[in-house]
Amino acid sequence: MVPDRTDPRGLTMMVGGVPSSYVHLSDPLRLEFEYVRWAGDLIDVLRPTGEPLHTVHVGGAGCTLARYVAATRPRSRQVVLESDPEVISVARAAFGYSRRSGFRLREADGLAGLGALPDGAFDLLIRDAFVGETTPPHLQSRAFVTAAARVLAGDGVYLANIADRPGLGLARREVATASGLFEYVALVGETQHLRGRRYGNVLLIASRQPLPLGALTRRVVSGPVPARVVPPVDVRALCAGAAPFS
Repeated sequence: MVPDRTDPRGLTMMVGGVPSSYVHLSDPLRLEFEYVRWAGDLIDVLRPTGEPLHTVHVGGAGCTLARYVAATRPRSRQVVLESDPEVISVARAAFGYSRRSGFRLREADGLAGLGALPDGAFDLLIRDAFVGETTPPHLQSRAFVTAAARVLAGDGVYLANIADRPGLGLARREVATASGLFEYVALVGETQHLRGRRYGNVLLIASRQPLPLGALTRRVVSGPVPARVVPPVDVRALCAGAAPFS
């Protein structure tokens, strides 16, 4: 854990030497990392204010977004799947997570853990799972995206955090994979990264139903970092010819 120099109640969880989560002990609404803020923006616009949003989180770390959903959407049913028992132990010890936290924290591999969940039971699935700076290949596979689609309701949303280099080679392949199961696929990222000029995080958002991209765009463009939402028609053009993961 690395304390926030400006606020001792803020802690950054390091996993494998990489910053994985920022958690403010007294403010679950504080989303420090920019890509986490974009995910929070999506959470805010997917349902009317305060309405439950049943959510699966693949990759737990500090459970920042699970805390956010619990705080902003009471009565949401949430499951966090985290494969590393040490991460779970640290999260519980440092942040005091328990059954009263508004989510269940399970030790389970992401793909195997989805297999134990019922069909169509969730509104949102968030994949934010890394080993160092890389998402495990089996969590990028068609099998994983198929499992994600299975546990989501008909209008459910799949959200994947992708750490990618200039050129968006990885994001393009992830889009190609998701497009085989979801009709609508959008991206959110920093403007310079989307132009292929720097390393960074891109959010892939996919659904069988139209996405609330107007409301999401208004929030994303008002943030402190220049960012934009790439709609499905432009995503298809951006990712033309990319090979999906098997």
